[in-house]
Amino acid sequence: MSGGDMSDIVITGVGQVPVREHWDVSLRQLAARAILAAIHDAGEQKPQALYISNVLGSLLSRQANLGALLTCDCGMGGIEGTTIEAAGASGGAALRTAYLALRSGQVDCAMVVGVEKITDVVGPGVDKAIAETLDTDYEGMLGVTPTAMAALLMQRYMHEYECGHASFADHPLAASIHAVGNPNALYRKALSREEYEKSRPVCDPLNLHDIAAYADGAAALILTRSELVSKDFKSIPVRVSGSAVVTDRLSLHDRPDPLAFNAAGISISQACRQAGILPGDVDILELDDAFSIYPVLSVEAAGYAKRGEGTTWMKATVASGKPALASMGGMKARGNPLAAAGVYQAVEAVLQLRGEAGDCQVKGAKKALIQCLGSASATAAAHVLEITQKS
Repeated sequence: MSGGDMSDIVITGVGQVPVREHWDVSLRQLAARAILAAIHDAGEQKPQALYISNVLGSLLSRQANLGALLTCDCGMGGIEGTTIEAAGASGGAALRTAYLALRSGQVDCAMVVGVEKITDVVGPGVDKAIAETLDTDYEGMLGVTPTAMAALLMQRYMHEYECGHASFADHPLAASIHAVGNPNALYRKALSREEYEKSRPVCDPLNLHDIAAYADGAAALILTRSELVSKDFKSIPVRVSGSAVVTDRLSLHDRPDPLAFNAAGISISQACRQAGILPGDVDILELDDAFSIYPVLSVEAAGYAKRGEGTTWMKATVASGKPALASMGGMKARGNPLAAAGVYQAVEAVLQLRGEAGDCQVKGAKKALIQCLGSASATAAAHVLEITQKS
């Protein structure tokens, strides 16, 4: 195949493990379970390249060089294996890398696996490691954490637009309701509005239900070009019709307007333009909800809502279900395995588009837009996925 061939890039296999505190399972075992499940789901397709999204392996598990480790552990020794790191956007960045490798013609079948083993360290060491995703010189060294940064953003938003904390409740509540039907979710209990509003404060104004809990997890994808899909392939391939990764200034104090999630908006615009759709054309919208303020700023940046009206848009959208938000619990209820979170988004979107999401199924879903963020939209990865027909 020559580079520049415009064949469709499709996802043919998905695999995941439940997001949990997997105390008795290692990082390599978590990854292997997701990898082997995806290979089986894809009809035993074997990838030529493995792109691994991971942030904390070296810091918490004392394990680097995951390409060599995981390819050999899963019986794929000798193939290309590379780790992709972009903080919370790592999963989307790894998917983007696989997409480009296939589009280039240098690879015919690629795998993406996102894996994170948070519980290899207990206590403040976890927060210290995750804080390294911020600007160490100007934020991390001063004791700032991603949670503190999100709290400052929410506080600023509430001041700027004169809204109360309760106005952020709709997305977390919807996520908790949808996670009830997801057997892989960490939290499967629907929250009431009263429980949200009276929840324990963590970092003012963020409360316990404004923050997605970090947990262990692994999720995997198999991708290929459409013309290489076997005629007797049992599942319906899901097309990656739009793909984008955009960066912004890492430090919030370097941005002219910290409430403008520019990378989030631009990445969605680019992915949708590539797919030939508008952001409002999708049936499923999966946003980064590591903190309740993030999806609000993201929908404003993407043009779904005007500045200062993101919470109002969120309330109306949750009520209508169009598009479906956090359809299988989002990071808030499924759990946030950091570098693996974006891969879970893709796995869940594929299941929805195939009609295989069980109790979480969004009826008639044809198009999904997924986005994950590295820090406070310092990196944003967006993808449009669409159901297609087997040739």
